[in-house]
Amino acid sequence: MLNFLQRIGKSLMFPIATLPAAALLVRLGMEDFLDLPFITAAGNGILGNLALIFAIGIAMGLSKDGSGAAALAGAVGYLVLDNGIGAINEDVKMGVFAGVIAGIAAGLLYNRYNDVKFPEFLSFFGGKRFVPIITSAVMVVAAFILGYVWVYPQALLDSTADWILNGGAAGVGIYGFLNRLLIPVGLHHVMNTLIWFDFGTFTTEGGEVVRGEINRFLNGDPSAGSFLAGFFPVMMFGLPAACLAMYAAAKKERKAAVGGMFLSIGLTSFLTGVTEPIEFSFMFLSPLLYVVHAALTGVSMILAYLFDVRHGFGFSAGLIDYVLNYNIAQNPFTLVLIGLFMAAVYFLVFYFLIIKLNLKTPGREDEEEVQTEVEEGTDEYEAKAYHYIEALGGADNIATLDYCTTRLRLEMKDRDIVDESSLKRSGARGVMKIGRRNLQVIVGTTVEFVAEAMKKQMENPGMTAPAASRTEQEQAPASPERTLNKEAFAMPVTGRILPLEEVPDQVFAEGMMGPGLAVDPADGTITSPVKGKVVQVFPTKHAVGLETDKGLELLIHVGLDTVKLQGKGFEALVEAGDLVDLGTPLLQVDMDTVKKKAPSIITPVIFTNLENEEIHVLKHGQAERGDKEILEVTRKKEDDGHE
Repeated sequence: MLNFLQRIGKSLMFPIATLPAAALLVRLGMEDFLDLPFITAAGNGILGNLALIFAIGIAMGLSKDGSGAAALAGAVGYLVLDNGIGAINEDVKMGVFAGVIAGIAAGLLYNRYNDVKFPEFLSFFGGKRFVPIITSAVMVVAAFILGYVWVYPQALLDSTADWILNGGAAGVGIYGFLNRLLIPVGLHHVMNTLIWFDFGTFTTEGGEVVRGEINRFLNGDPSAGSFLAGFFPVMMFGLPAACLAMYAAAKKERKAAVGGMFLSIGLTSFLTGVTEPIEFSFMFLSPLLYVVHAALTGVSMILAYLFDVRHGFGFSAGLIDYVLNYNIAQNPFTLVLIGLFMAAVYFLVFYFLIIKLNLKTPGREDEEEVQTEVEEGTDEYEAKAYHYIEALGGADNIATLDYCTTRLRLEMKDRDIVDESSLKRSGARGVMKIGRRNLQVIVGTTVEFVAEAMKKQMENPGMTAPAASRTEQEQAPASPERTLNKEAFAMPVTGRILPLEEVPDQVFAEGMMGPGLAVDPADGTITSPVKGKVVQVFPTKHAVGLETDKGLELLIHVGLDTVKLQGKGFEALVEAGDLVDLGTPLLQVDMDTVKKKAPSIITPVIFTNLENEEIHVLKHGQAERGDKEILEVTRKKEDDGHE
């Protein structure tokens, strides 16, 4: 259930992405800006049709391939549902709920019927064309039921809305607390949808009725803004101060490594109100700090309410929205004073808890050496798959199995029986717990082969353990010497060299994939840094795996979360099996496209199979493509100490 709700929350990001444009148009057209009513009307064209937009966005997001056919079915489903309910009882107003219901139905029906086949005389209506038809039929039934039944949940929702909206400080405080607390499981978007777009009504001077906190604020409702104002002190002041506290508490030898990351994500929060990079940097390492952060958000919401501040945003509570909507806000400067207070509280509380309780935040993590005990050979992936399944509690304990570039994404029936130590002994680089049942296992660039082997074994539960044993692995001869001198590695792309710890992704920053460096690229031409061969070009073309003549394996991963771009903006110039030399072009990347779609273009360059070797980064800062003396790989020095 949690996984399903997470998918809905993720799907809501499609329609929510339209809000900045709508808010900007509404604001620019007002009298104190451009005084052009048609611009305001254009923005309200989006805000006034959010239910339809939600139906389209959710249907597309839930569909297994993001199909436009699912989006069309969502729109058709909403129109059928809304008009059908109105014909039964014109007093029933479902608002965005109707769009959410239609979108979910259309997405699920698309996944079930997108490839349905009919007899030849009906074949025109088969496949994807059938999805809007079946969605319409289902929504007719839903309209009949909801037209009579919805009056009861509507009364309950209205009373709940009245309590929250009229609950004073307690109402806004609880909302602020839950808003942050639900981020790890992705359900905050679901709650925000109700508060921002459905609760409360306001009639404009033109007689139009608008719903939701954001719409009412932007259209001049003097009572709106209480459920938005309190976010500004947290996002502009509190969380950047938390970054400063985590930097101050970092280990001395790691301050330089994490300082750049904290500066970057703190500035992002201040300017734009995008806080996830900060929150995800500590929510899994130190859950206690995250609960404290959620509570402090509630405190900020209460303070803004008590000081009678009303302010709002179209995107998020950063400096940009703060300035844009300053003239229509009530007591907006008070937010700066509250923000300075919250900054002091965040810094003192975070620093005190981190130091006194020895909490693990970026720069304070324990360095673990993971021993790999997975057998090698022709059945390597089958062996890994077998041991992973055993460590995960067996095939019956795995509800769903998926994967991305480097990690398995799993939903477990009982996560408590998962043996994390065994997973790491079997080759996993790390394990991340998300929510109550979801698990991510960091495998590396071979994740696709491991995942497919796991699926095959799960479909054949009677399979026995692979013939190769761990004892045989332990008795195998030591790997040959694998080194790389400073003349044998060339800069793969022009840009700024960064320590790996500054990559705003936990998997890379903590070295779960292996040691290396990162580059903030200045252009889109990626070349081979070594002489060897291409062992893998990912289907989405955002990453390339290489192997040197001496057996060192490298991964060049362009940007973060770029797997979601499905290859858009990437052109592969080589194929698996190609021999490459220093400077051989590997990828051509449209950086403008990637910058717009991905959270970061920072590109990790990782050595994924080091065992008795260590990496030495010889240069930091700006470097040109093809430059040498960037890094070297040497054998680890033998410990000649005595116990």
